[in-house]
Amino acid sequence: MAAVSPPVFRFAPSPNGYLHLGHAYSALLNQQLARQSGGRLLLRIEDIDLGRCRPEFEATILEDLEWLGLEWETPVRRQSEHFADYAAALQRLKSLGLVYPSFMSRKEIDAAIQASEGRWPHDPLGAPQYPGSERELNADDLASRIASGEDHALRLDMVKALALAGNDLGWTEKAPAGQARITANPSAWGDVILARKDTPTSYHLSVTVDDALQGVTDVVRGMDLYHSTSIHRLLQQLLSLPEPVYHHHPLITAPDGPKLAKSAGSPSLRDMRKQGIRPQDIKRQLGF
Repeated sequence: MAAVSPPVFRFAPSPNGYLHLGHAYSALLNQQLARQSGGRLLLRIEDIDLGRCRPEFEATILEDLEWLGLEWETPVRRQSEHFADYAAALQRLKSLGLVYPSFMSRKEIDAAIQASEGRWPHDPLGAPQYPGSERELNADDLASRIASGEDHALRLDMVKALALAGNDLGWTEKAPAGQARITANPSAWGDVILARKDTPTSYHLSVTVDDALQGVTDVVRGMDLYHSTSIHRLLQQLLSLPEPVYHHHPLITAPDGPKLAKSAGSPSLRDMRKQGIRPQDIKRQLGF
């Protein structure tokens, strides 16, 4: 009988700021679940945004996690070192006729929406969906605009993608009370961006490729990424990648209600360390 491989978990922060309690909770939960299942824990640095991600943030992330007592396998995967992997996946989607260039700026998209009649569809995060008006632009015109260096993004043609993948998409969601099969709804996102001129990939594409290449079997992350799973399952289907199981945990919130966020200036683990707060205090506060 063949040996059963242990489950593989990952914690994947972005070095565009300092970690806060929400990150600590997710990291510690990944470690706890990995240990309980006899699994492995990986650390991935998601630094595709070369303009915002900085080495000093990554260094502090590693210090914070070691201070918390997190243990992970090495080497650490840094997304900025693997753009070729994402380019190969993007080329596969292009070969399937599922990718097209989009030249509309955010301002132009907003103007098109304002000029429309009726209620405009929004994605799960509340942003208006891209109109999709550039799907069928003239091929010669496209080639000329791209050759001239005109700024553009590469989008997934959602209609064609769903026709190829089929609408019977879903994922297994684990929770303390059990697990359930969730129906995916990628169309709620519209034609998502897969790459930009300044960033040759996207969060959706890179995280999907990375999870497959690293053999991740259990994706444990915050509830704020719950709806993104629909896009990730679609890309997995289109690229013939394995399907992990998912566990979206509750978010740690501030006393006044909003979720903790780097952009909101939430207290950082770095500052807590400087204030003399102990790792065991953090763990106790978070329920570990």
